[in-house]
Amino acid sequence: MTELGAVRRRDAGQAVCDAIRNDVVTRVFTPGDRLTEERLAARYRVSRIPVREALRTLEAEGFVHSRPYGGTFVAELSDKEAEDLLGIRLLIEPFGAERAATRRTAVHLATLELLVAEAREILDAGSSTGLADLNTRFHRVLAEASGSPTLAALVAQLGYKISWVYSVELPRRAPDSWAEHEEIVQALRDQDPKEARDRVADHIMRAQAAYRLRGRR
Repeated sequence: MTELGAVRRRDAGQAVCDAIRNDVVTRVFTPGDRLTEERLAARYRVSRIPVREALRTLEAEGFVHSRPYGGTFVAELSDKEAEDLLGIRLLIEPFGAERAATRRTAVHLATLELLVAEAREILDAGSSTGLADLNTRFHRVLAEASGSPTLAALVAQLGYKISWVYSVELPRRAPDSWAEHEEIVQALRDQDPKEARDRVADHIMRAQAAYRLRGRR
């Protein structure tokens, strides 16, 4: 295989991986669903080779699991793992927001404002389509605005799993969540580190509470 061919193969594998992961996060595929190479190849209009590579990556990330001679299935996020993810998020994101209040650029601020505006249009239309992706992008840009590559990498790594944790609550909490995002943006606009930290911490704790109450409804 030529070097160019190898690059194209990696690109195809990554694109399929991103697509399957997104379908798991947005619950197109739900826990326990069996994912066959044939089904996925037909869905994404690719050969089975990038699908096979994508499933290996997603198993390493914990989104799917395979059974010997049984196939590959969508995993179920355990409450223990969800609690770990929520706890990690509460530790690192307020710190990042505090830094972002004084380090953000005009481009960071404009991007966050645009994401909030896009979310508002979706909510005003009575929809939730695309909100999960906008939420992930919002938190990634917020982390990038901190000026810390390490923190930005951590938030990016956690982003899909965090979206998965909240996917059940997304339609119910979306209006409140995006109102909280607007408050975070205002704190960054005002360049107020304490307010930015407090707004993000409050946002995460409210999301935690919504997740923990999901089974009581």
